[in-house]
Amino acid sequence: MTADMKFWDNIAPKYAKSSIRDEESYRYALGRTRSYLKPNDRVLELGCGTASTAIELAKGVESFVATDISDGMLAVGRQRAQEAGADNLTLLHRPAEDLADGEFDAVLAHNLLHLIPNLEEVLRNVAAKLPTGGLFISKTPCLGEQVGTWKYYMFKVAIPLMKLVGKAPSFVDFTRMQDLEAAVQAAGFEIIETGNYPPSTPSRYLVARKR
Repeated sequence: MTADMKFWDNIAPKYAKSSIRDEESYRYALGRTRSYLKPNDRVLELGCGTASTAIELAKGVESFVATDISDGMLAVGRQRAQEAGADNLTLLHRPAEDLADGEFDAVLAHNLLHLIPNLEEVLRNVAAKLPTGGLFISKTPCLGEQVGTWKYYMFKVAIPLMKLVGKAPSFVDFTRMQDLEAAVQAAGFEIIETGNYPPSTPSRYLVARKR
Protein backbone atom coordinates (compact mmCIF):
# COMPACT_ATOMS: atom_id res chain seq x y z
CA MET A 1 0.00 0.00 0.00
CA THR A 2 1.37 3.42 -0.94
CA ALA A 3 1.38 6.39 1.42
CA ASP A 4 -1.36 8.07 -0.60
CA MET A 5 -3.56 4.98 -0.56
CA LYS A 6 -3.18 4.85 3.23
CA PHE A 7 -3.91 8.57 3.56
CA TRP A 8 -7.16 8.40 1.58
CA ASP A 9 -8.21 5.15 3.27
CA ASN A 10 -7.72 6.77 6.68
CA ILE A 11 -9.84 9.83 5.91
CA ALA A 12 -12.56 7.96 3.97
CA PRO A 13 -15.06 7.70 6.89
CA LYS A 14 -14.75 11.40 7.75
CA TYR A 15 -14.73 12.42 4.09
CA ALA A 16 -17.91 10.45 3.45
CA LYS A 17 -19.73 12.34 6.21
CA SER A 18 -18.50 15.80 5.24
CA SER A 19 -20.75 18.21 3.38
CA ILE A 20 -19.87 19.81 0.06
CA ARG A 21 -18.09 23.09 0.80
CA ASP A 22 -19.82 25.07 -1.97
CA GLU A 23 -23.00 23.25 -2.93
CA GLU A 24 -24.07 25.88 -5.46
CA SER A 25 -20.79 25.71 -7.40
CA TYR A 26 -20.78 21.92 -7.25
CA ARG A 27 -24.31 21.67 -8.63
CA TYR A 28 -23.63 24.17 -11.38
CA ALA A 29 -20.48 22.33 -12.55
CA LEU A 30 -22.37 19.03 -12.31
CA GLY A 31 -25.09 20.44 -14.53
CA ARG A 32 -22.56 21.69 -17.08
CA THR A 33 -20.98 18.24 -17.19
CA ARG A 34 -24.34 16.53 -17.53
CA SER A 35 -25.17 18.77 -20.50
CA TYR A 36 -22.25 17.26 -22.46
CA LEU A 37 -23.11 13.62 -21.79
CA LYS A 38 -25.47 11.64 -24.04
CA PRO A 39 -27.64 8.63 -23.16
CA ASN A 40 -25.47 6.24 -25.20
CA ASP A 41 -22.14 7.49 -23.80
CA ARG A 42 -19.57 5.32 -22.06
CA VAL A 43 -17.96 7.43 -19.33
CA LEU A 44 -14.83 7.01 -17.21
CA GLU A 45 -14.14 9.04 -14.07
CA LEU A 46 -10.67 9.16 -12.49
CA GLY A 47 -10.31 9.78 -8.76
CA CYS A 48 -13.99 9.24 -8.01
CA GLY A 49 -13.64 9.23 -4.22
CA THR A 50 -16.87 8.04 -2.63
CA ALA A 51 -18.61 8.09 -6.03
CA SER A 52 -21.13 10.84 -5.30
CA THR A 53 -20.58 12.52 -8.67
CA ALA A 54 -20.41 9.20 -10.50
CA ILE A 55 -23.78 8.14 -9.10
CA GLU A 56 -25.36 11.43 -10.15
CA LEU A 57 -24.01 11.31 -13.71
CA ALA A 58 -24.44 7.58 -14.29
CA LYS A 59 -28.20 8.10 -14.40
CA GLY A 60 -27.97 9.75 -17.83
CA VAL A 61 -25.48 7.56 -19.70
CA GLU A 62 -25.17 4.00 -20.99
CA SER A 63 -22.29 2.94 -18.76
CA PHE A 64 -20.07 4.57 -16.17
CA VAL A 65 -16.73 3.30 -14.85
CA ALA A 66 -15.16 5.14 -11.92
CA THR A 67 -11.71 4.52 -10.44
CA ASP A 68 -9.85 5.54 -7.30
CA ILE A 69 -6.67 4.55 -5.44
CA SER A 70 -8.46 4.19 -2.12
CA ASP A 71 -10.27 0.99 -1.16
CA GLY A 72 -11.79 2.89 1.75
CA MET A 73 -13.34 5.50 -0.53
CA LEU A 74 -14.55 2.84 -2.94
CA ALA A 75 -16.18 0.81 -0.15
CA VAL A 76 -18.32 3.83 0.68
CA GLY A 77 -18.99 4.40 -3.02
CA ARG A 78 -20.13 0.81 -3.60
CA GLN A 79 -22.59 1.04 -0.72
CA ARG A 80 -23.94 4.32 -2.04
CA ALA A 81 -24.22 2.97 -5.58
CA GLN A 82 -26.15 -0.05 -4.36
CA GLU A 83 -28.53 2.13 -2.36
CA ALA A 84 -29.04 4.40 -5.39
CA GLY A 85 -29.67 1.48 -7.74
CA ALA A 86 -26.84 2.60 -10.03
CA ASP A 87 -26.62 -0.70 -11.89
CA ASN A 88 -24.64 0.77 -14.80
CA LEU A 89 -21.86 2.03 -12.51
CA THR A 90 -18.66 0.02 -12.02
CA LEU A 91 -16.12 1.06 -9.37
CA LEU A 92 -12.48 -0.05 -9.74
CA HIS A 93 -9.41 0.21 -7.51
CA ARG A 94 -6.79 1.83 -9.77
CA PRO A 95 -4.38 4.79 -9.76
CA ALA A 96 -5.11 7.62 -12.17
CA GLU A 97 -2.42 6.62 -14.66
CA ASP A 98 -3.82 3.08 -14.96
CA LEU A 99 -6.97 3.75 -16.93
CA ALA A 100 -9.72 1.15 -17.02
CA ASP A 101 -9.96 -1.22 -19.97
CA GLY A 102 -12.41 -0.47 -22.75
CA GLU A 103 -13.40 2.45 -24.93
CA PHE A 104 -14.96 5.65 -23.63
CA ASP A 105 -16.71 8.70 -25.05
CA ALA A 106 -15.84 10.97 -22.12
CA VAL A 107 -13.28 10.95 -19.30
CA LEU A 108 -13.81 13.00 -16.13
CA ALA A 109 -11.38 14.09 -13.41
CA HIS A 110 -12.81 16.24 -10.63
CA ASN A 111 -10.56 17.63 -7.86
CA LEU A 112 -7.75 15.32 -8.94
CA LEU A 113 -5.26 16.85 -11.37
CA HIS A 114 -3.48 18.96 -8.72
CA LEU A 115 -2.74 15.74 -6.83
CA ILE A 116 -1.03 13.94 -9.74
CA PRO A 117 2.78 14.27 -10.05
CA ASN A 118 2.79 12.68 -13.52
CA LEU A 119 0.06 14.87 -15.01
CA GLU A 120 1.41 14.85 -18.58
CA GLU A 121 1.45 11.04 -18.62
CA VAL A 122 -2.11 10.82 -17.31
CA LEU A 123 -3.38 13.34 -19.87
CA ARG A 124 -1.71 11.40 -22.70
CA ASN A 125 -3.33 8.20 -21.44
CA VAL A 126 -6.70 9.94 -21.34
CA ALA A 127 -6.31 11.16 -24.90
CA ALA A 128 -5.40 7.64 -26.04
CA LYS A 129 -8.66 6.31 -24.58
CA LEU A 130 -10.87 8.76 -26.45
CA PRO A 131 -11.94 8.88 -30.09
CA THR A 132 -11.55 12.07 -32.08
CA GLY A 133 -14.19 14.41 -30.66
CA GLY A 134 -14.23 12.60 -27.31
CA LEU A 135 -14.44 14.80 -24.21
CA PHE A 136 -12.21 15.35 -21.21
CA ILE A 137 -13.93 17.23 -18.39
CA SER A 138 -12.13 18.29 -15.23
CA LYS A 139 -12.33 20.59 -12.25
CA THR A 140 -9.10 21.51 -10.51
CA PRO A 141 -8.19 23.76 -7.56
CA CYS A 142 -5.49 26.06 -8.99
CA LEU A 143 -3.61 26.99 -5.83
CA GLY A 144 -0.96 28.86 -7.80
CA GLU A 145 -3.48 31.59 -8.61
CA GLN A 146 -3.29 32.68 -4.96
CA VAL A 147 0.34 33.85 -5.17
CA GLY A 148 0.82 37.02 -3.13
CA THR A 149 -2.15 36.38 -0.83
CA TRP A 150 -2.22 35.21 2.79
CA LYS A 151 -4.06 32.08 1.67
CA TYR A 152 -1.20 31.12 -0.68
CA TYR A 153 1.43 31.42 2.03
CA MET A 154 -0.79 29.58 4.47
CA PHE A 155 -1.03 26.69 1.99
CA LYS A 156 2.71 26.80 1.35
CA VAL A 157 3.47 26.48 5.05
CA ALA A 158 0.62 24.24 6.17
CA ILE A 159 0.64 21.57 3.45
CA PRO A 160 4.26 20.39 3.96
CA LEU A 161 3.67 20.22 7.71
CA MET A 162 0.47 18.24 7.19
CA LYS A 163 2.33 15.80 4.94
CA LEU A 164 4.84 15.11 7.71
CA VAL A 165 2.10 13.96 10.06
CA GLY A 166 0.05 12.10 7.44
CA LYS A 167 -2.68 14.74 7.20
CA ALA A 168 -2.16 15.56 3.50
CA PRO A 169 -1.39 13.53 0.36
CA SER A 170 2.24 13.21 -0.73
CA PHE A 171 1.88 15.57 -3.71
CA VAL A 172 -0.09 18.80 -4.02
CA ASP A 173 0.65 20.98 -7.05
CA PHE A 174 0.36 24.77 -6.82
CA THR A 175 -0.69 24.94 -10.45
CA ARG A 176 -1.92 27.98 -12.33
CA MET A 177 -4.85 27.96 -14.72
CA GLN A 178 -2.74 28.79 -17.78
CA ASP A 179 -0.31 25.95 -17.01
CA LEU A 180 -3.13 23.47 -16.50
CA GLU A 181 -4.78 24.45 -19.76
CA ALA A 182 -1.45 24.32 -21.62
CA ALA A 183 -0.90 20.75 -20.39
CA VAL A 184 -4.36 19.70 -21.56
CA GLN A 185 -3.81 21.26 -24.97
CA ALA A 186 -0.36 19.66 -25.30
CA ALA A 187 -2.00 16.25 -24.78
CA GLY A 188 -4.04 16.76 -27.95
CA PHE A 189 -7.17 18.56 -26.79
CA GLU A 190 -9.02 21.71 -27.82
CA ILE A 191 -10.53 23.53 -24.84
CA ILE A 192 -14.17 24.40 -25.52
CA GLU A 193 -15.39 25.66 -22.12
CA THR A 194 -13.86 27.01 -18.92
CA GLY A 195 -15.16 28.51 -15.71
CA ASN A 196 -14.31 28.96 -12.04
CA TYR A 197 -16.70 27.11 -9.72
CA PRO A 198 -16.17 28.34 -7.06
CA PRO A 199 -14.28 31.49 -8.10
CA SER A 200 -12.27 31.48 -4.86
CA THR A 201 -8.91 29.64 -5.08
CA PRO A 202 -10.14 29.24 -8.04
CA SER A 203 -11.44 25.78 -8.90
CA ARG A 204 -11.01 25.67 -12.68
CA TYR A 205 -13.71 23.85 -14.62
CA LEU A 206 -12.55 22.75 -18.04
CA VAL A 207 -14.14 20.92 -20.99
CA ALA A 208 -11.82 19.80 -23.78
CA ARG A 209 -12.42 17.92 -27.03
CA LYS A 210 -9.84 15.55 -28.49
CA ARG A 211 -8.48 16.85 -31.77
